[in-house]
Amino acid sequence: MTRYVVLVAVLAMALGFAGAAVAADPELKLVIEKNRFEPDVIKVKAGAPFVLVITNKDKGPEELDMATPRIEKVIPAGKTVRLKMPALKPGKYPFVGEYHSETAKATIVAE
Repeated sequence: MTRYVVLVAVLAMALGFAGAAVAADPELKLVIEKNRFEPDVIKVKAGAPFVLVITNKDKGPEELDMATPRIEKVIPAGKTVRLKMPALKPGKYPFVGEYHSETAKATIVAE
């Protein structure tokens, strides 16, 4: 019986730690509306991965295009996409909406 209790406790701890690791990546919202990104500056913790939750409120698709790190992702009209981002070194990482590059501009700042 004692072995069973210890086994259950160990499994519960292992599952708890695994769940915490998945939940650890912060989610940051980014909205595409009127061919612009909002907010246009996103601050993140350097060295930590995160998730961009991108909602396109426009009637047409937009493609997020970032040179470094190299990321291209089409966000369909009226949809929300979760984009897992890698840990970034301290610095500024500009990106554009390729289909509306004159207005859809934003920057991720890793501090």
